Amino acid sequence: MYKIEGNGLKGFKIIVKVLLGDDPMSETHLNDLKYRLMTIDLLRTAKRNYTYRELSIQTGLPVTVLSRYVKGHVLPTSSRARKIWKSLEKIVGLEEELRRRIKFDTNGYFDNTSIISDPTLLQQAAQYVFSKFAGRRITKILTAAVDGIPLATIISEVLGVDLVIAKKNKEVGVRDFIEETFVPGGSGMVTSLYLPRGLIKRSDSVLIVDDVIKSGETPKALVRLIKKARAEVAGIYALISIGNRWKEKLRDLQALPIEVVLNLRPSK
Repeated sequence: MYKIEGNGLKGFKIIVKVLLGDDPMSETHLNDLKYRLMTIDLLRTAKRNYTYRELSIQTGLPVTVLSRYVKGHVLPTSSRARKIWKSLEKIVGLEEELRRRIKFDTNGYFDNTSIISDPTLLQQAAQYVFSKFAGRRITKILTAAVDGIPLATIISEVLGVDLVIAKKNKEVGVRDFIEETFVPGGSGMVTSLYLPRGLIKRSDSVLIVDDVIKSGETPKALVRLIKKARAEVAGIYALISIGNRWKEKLRDLQALPIEVVLNLRPSK
């Protein structure tokens, strides 16, 4: 049982209202609570490889305070959680872990199997999303089949929202679709994405998720699908991007928050 640092009785009442569903701001409070708990998870991950003294130097917090957090005796305030998260990102290293796992072959392609099949790594990537998009309204996660599905699934679970998958084929039994066609960079072939009509509603704010961005054509097509559904685009998130050509493709979407964990130079 956590003690709520800095909030006292007020913090306790907030959690009770959230759990009972009596608070009109329950979604905001629940997301805040999730973020603070995830910060503790990140701190515990860092503790596996660093001493309390080293973490104290990194975060600027006393050893005794960090120990109380790691042992679950107390939760940090929202502002302190953000400070801890920002300082730990530099040493826990999602970016470096991704870089370590990627190996290009002689043709310039890389195998992402070790990334998209690792639930622990994907959980950390989902926590990254929670940190970067904190405070932004997200009601749905949208990805394109197939490699983005494992990451998008865990993110939707962490955020507590529905997952929607745009597929390259029409499914039998679905009467009406929203369709978007595009040409993936360098393929010379027209590709279509299909989304069952009604899965994304006008009131939705949708986060686009993918494992890798190469040409930028796929996320742009997903943006157009969301706009055809008359919904709002909350942002774009990807684990890896290759080169910078995709930025040109998404240049007209600069108003959107676009978060990429690791940018790689294209293999020569």
